[in-house]
Amino acid sequence: MIRKLYRLWPNPKILLRMGGLHTVMAILQGLLLGLLVPILRALLQAEPDFVAATPWLVIGAVGLLVYWILSVISTPVGFTASIELAAQLRRHLMNHVTTLPLGWFTTNRKARLARAVTADAGNIAHLAVVIGAPSITASLVPLTIVVVTFVVDWRIALLFLAIVPIAWLTLRRAGRIASIAEIELEEAATEIAGRSIELGQAQPVLRAAGQGSTGSIRMRTALDEHRETYRRGLRRSMVPDLTYTAVVMGGFIAILILCVQLLLSGSLTVAETVALLVLAVRFLEPLGTLIELIGALRAMENAVARVQSILKTSALPSISKPVRQLKEASIEFRDVTFSYGDTTALSNVSFQCRPGSTTALVGPSGSGKTTVTRLIARFFDTDKGSIQVGGVDVRHLDHTILLNDIAIVFQEVYLFDATIEENLRLACPEATKEELEKAARSARLDKVIARLPDGWNTRVGEAGAQLSGGERQRVSIARAFLKKARIVLIDEAASALDPENERAIAEAIGNLAKDRNRTVIVIAHRPSTLSTADQVIALDAGRVFETGTPSELRQAGGIFARLYDQYSRARSWHISTKA
Repeated sequence: MIRKLYRLWPNPKILLRMGGLHTVMAILQGLLLGLLVPILRALLQAEPDFVAATPWLVIGAVGLLVYWILSVISTPVGFTASIELAAQLRRHLMNHVTTLPLGWFTTNRKARLARAVTADAGNIAHLAVVIGAPSITASLVPLTIVVVTFVVDWRIALLFLAIVPIAWLTLRRAGRIASIAEIELEEAATEIAGRSIELGQAQPVLRAAGQGSTGSIRMRTALDEHRETYRRGLRRSMVPDLTYTAVVMGGFIAILILCVQLLLSGSLTVAETVALLVLAVRFLEPLGTLIELIGALRAMENAVARVQSILKTSALPSISKPVRQLKEASIEFRDVTFSYGDTTALSNVSFQCRPGSTTALVGPSGSGKTTVTRLIARFFDTDKGSIQVGGVDVRHLDHTILLNDIAIVFQEVYLFDATIEENLRLACPEATKEELEKAARSARLDKVIARLPDGWNTRVGEAGAQLSGGERQRVSIARAFLKKARIVLIDEAASALDPENERAIAEAIGNLAKDRNRTVIVIAHRPSTLSTADQVIALDAGRVFETGTPSELRQAGGIFARLYDQYSRARSWHISTKA
């Protein structure tokens, strides 16, 4: 565990200082207990020899003073270490995840990352201090006492040593059971956390169903499972815990019997017997506390494993001298194949997008359209083939340079709970007011801002909840204008938009495409968007089936023509029913 903690932090010096301090205190405590032997030998006589006891008493007093000073020092050191270690580990985690492929950030992994940064990092740092010190004491004090006991009587010392492996084996078994129980309880607690979020988000639905206070069946099941998991863990731990306690108590009885025998045989004096029994108590007492610490130690070990699983995730590979400049904004796929695990998303895909052109990607759900945009931005690396941006393989480009020249309008736009202006400034923090207003006009966001109560200073709510889907997309497109990126990737929302938003977004995409230095790739289904495209690439089952202009592909009667006609009929039916 010590090695794992040492490797976990990039700068573990504070951890080493704290461990060194408690190591000195534990050894000092054992040596001070050893002073009982000469002191009791001098005092427990028919005629107490205070002269012989005085040097040992002075040494003991000095040792106690040093121990008290170290104890005073250790308290602020512990608090400082806990805070610094937690902050350092969180920074280490956040720095590492910024190097991971963007495709790594799935819903489950984002939840795991959030828990690692908030709960696990804090718990590891806290337990390293709160549990680390008693663990060092519980280990080193008994070992120091064993060394001291060898000076007094080797037979008692050997009995001490005989108790250690038996206690260690039973403690190890108890630790394994505690680890399993902690993992199960953590999983149950994570499930409750998820269901609690669901309870808050689904209140309208639950209240309409008359279950606003009780929650969904999944929530009640999660609570029941957590309670049963806790009980199951207690039942599992009972026998191993009691076994360890029995070993410690049995050890004391064995020591007591041997001391009495040696006393009666004349091998030990009364003073030595009393001193050895005191040492036996202090030898076994720290060992007894280990059973109380083992659960927390295993919880810390599991938390360390969860954090390490993130830190061990490989970053995107990079070459030693990457290209740091994009000369132009062309895009080319060369026999690209890519899979999500065992599921093939793209197979031998090849196409070109000229600089300054607009390309529409069409195809049924699951055809690979979104994967194309993710690979361009290097969310992942291809399994086979290459992707060229500006004539350079994206794997040879400096990743920061690549992303600085790419703007992405996601299918689900996320906005921070801040003002409209603050959300736009993410794309260009130093933008002037005139640049903000120009970007808003180009994205047709100005009309939205005009009707908001506080205009530019209107807060959009968590995830942009105060705006509609179409309005959030306008904010995202305005970011693309403000960033002045030469490559824009647009993933149109799958859900139907009202006519006003549909028209505004189509105009905004058209405005993006007007810049002949900007290459636009848009996942499109609406005729209003498709009409602005220079070329259309029709995908199906991860393969390119058609490529051409919109008018050429409509006349060809293939996949594009079929999808175009289906959408047109559906939209006409929707308009007629509204009328």
